[in-house]
Amino acid sequence: MNHAPTRRLGTSDLEVSPLNLGGNVFGWTADKATSFAILDAFRAGGGNFVDTADSYSAWAEGHTGGESEHVIGAWLAERGHDDMVIATKVSQHPDFRGLSASNIKAAAEASLKRLGLEAIDLYYAHFDDPETPLAESAEAFSALVDQGKVRYVGLSNHSPDRIRAWLELCDQNGWHRPVCVQPQYNLVERGIEQDLVPLAQAENLALLPYFGLARGFLTGKYRPGADNDTSPRSGKARAYLDDPRGPRVLAVLDGIAAERSAQLSTVALAWLVERPGVTSVLSSARNLDQLEGLLALNDLRLTAEETARLDEASA
Repeated sequence: MNHAPTRRLGTSDLEVSPLNLGGNVFGWTADKATSFAILDAFRAGGGNFVDTADSYSAWAEGHTGGESEHVIGAWLAERGHDDMVIATKVSQHPDFRGLSASNIKAAAEASLKRLGLEAIDLYYAHFDDPETPLAESAEAFSALVDQGKVRYVGLSNHSPDRIRAWLELCDQNGWHRPVCVQPQYNLVERGIEQDLVPLAQAENLALLPYFGLARGFLTGKYRPGADNDTSPRSGKARAYLDDPRGPRVLAVLDGIAAERSAQLSTVALAWLVERPGVTSVLSSARNLDQLEGLLALNDLRLTAEETARLDEASA
């Protein structure tokens, strides 16, 4: 077994791999057998950090939510949980919408049951819920930590102002603070560098970016003139071609990937994982070929010159 160098997650005692494996595909575009194979290969490659949500994959026809957690739970039951860090989220499951205290409590119980765990390592508020007072949500998450059902709290898709307010409430009331934030961040989406990154650094919050490959754009499969993908994400990914930075970033990625005999996805994630404040980057694979490019992240470190080329192309 290959052990990737782990990184400390914010102020927590969790040690996580640089690659945070996304579980959105498990039980959806990756069936149970494929999901097990991906999880096995991820662990064998030194990965220990898996991310899911109670709502995955409620959007798919005939699905009700919880499919991903069921698959991960079945895998953990067969393979053991000791060395794994499991993150899941609340607010989007059709039966558990929003961040009211009663909903957070009920959703956590349902996730624990599906995952077959006594405690969730990292539990996120998936999306902000403006209808519920922030204090009610923050207190409910903290209570789960006190009860031993959750080890640490995270925030996903919250604005810097709301994150700041959540932290202030925790500090005023002695509640358990979030230890990380999960924003969209990649070579063609760098907006968080203005406000969220400085906040995360000042507050010791680990950054765990999602869409690190810009919905597949940074894998290089979308090119000017090529129209070979009709997946739901392709429209959003193609839009990056209309931004002058898009083709510019691809050109630099092509160059570095050729020089380093690496996949474009590996180079794009290697840039992201070394950004200030970033601890681990989220990416999912629906087959073993895709996982290979992600796992290579454990061994590829960009030079200062390569990083500067990508910084300039994506600025």
